[in-house]
Amino acid sequence: MTRADLTHATGLNRSTVATIVTELESLDLVTVSQPVDTKRVGRPSTVIGPSPRHIAVAVHPDKDAISIGVVAMGGRVLREFRFDVERAPTAVHVVNTLQALVRGLELSEGGTVLGVGIGVPGLVGARDGVVRVAPHLDWHDEPLVQMVAKATGLPTWAANDATCAVVAEGQFGEGIDEDNVVYLNGGAGGIGGGVIVGGQLLSGENGYSGELGHMLVNSDGGLCHCGAVGCLETEVNRDDLLSVVGLGDAESSLLEQRLREAYGEEPAVTALVDRQLDFLGIALRNIVNIFNPGVIVLGGFLGAVRNATGDRLLDSVERAALAGPSSEVRIVSSTLDENVLIGAGELVFRTILRDPTSASVGSPTSAREPEQVAAS
Repeated sequence: MTRADLTHATGLNRSTVATIVTELESLDLVTVSQPVDTKRVGRPSTVIGPSPRHIAVAVHPDKDAISIGVVAMGGRVLREFRFDVERAPTAVHVVNTLQALVRGLELSEGGTVLGVGIGVPGLVGARDGVVRVAPHLDWHDEPLVQMVAKATGLPTWAANDATCAVVAEGQFGEGIDEDNVVYLNGGAGGIGGGVIVGGQLLSGENGYSGELGHMLVNSDGGLCHCGAVGCLETEVNRDDLLSVVGLGDAESSLLEQRLREAYGEEPAVTALVDRQLDFLGIALRNIVNIFNPGVIVLGGFLGAVRNATGDRLLDSVERAALAGPSSEVRIVSSTLDENVLIGAGELVFRTILRDPTSASVGSPTSAREPEQVAAS
């Protein structure tokens, strides 16, 4: 934004904005550059942007890979590393992979590593960072935040991966300028969700909210790993879709293309996709009626199914949900490929966003000694 834009957005006078920008620049939190020719009358205003020199290390473990990103403020993933695994990684495996990467990380920008943010496909305690259960990873009561902080010497935070993703979508994706956003992701390990209501993340008593994948959609359905019957992630799943179009796990990126080719043309594919769309429509009807969101963002294979089937999903929701909220909602596919990593980075950045003076100043920072770290 230009300094003039900042003045208008904040309602502060120009001298106050100039003072704040100077302080933030001295903390190396923003960059100040000369504007391009805007052809506007009057003296052009300088351009203010987030600095890439303060970074977060973001981690997303899943049953088929460990993804690690170097994330800068402004929703920018500077680098991404993906480590494919043959079986779901253990918490120790994730920590060791992260520790080795952090030790060897050479930041050409000479940046300061502020901490580690982790998006976990499971229930993560907001108060202690313990992963109570991550069923598709077979994790139970893993003190993940404490383990990572001890191994890296960096402040560490963790949250559910879909919760991280909805934060990213609200800040930088399809939820920009929306106060009420629901994110629903279909991944290798199931379906997760995140909810923003009135501009605030819905976290629940201890961070466990948003388990939309365990919404009942079929009372005669299959047994879910959680012990219930007919959960959304049991009736709508990636493995069945991959199988019916003849793809394996390693070819999951081709799912949307294959569905586009087969849906409406191959009876077996069409029947399975329509069945899953019906159950997904039930879930979205409930979401629309309960949360009255302005936008529902679908990620992963859910986004691929929506893209490959035209207006089929939206039409079913409009027919089934209450007329008021259904007429106002947009149902879109995510275009923010790295939303979990971006959201995990925001777990780290929120500290300096709340108090910019807490940012370190000076030379690049390496991992501090573990005993100096207060993990939260």
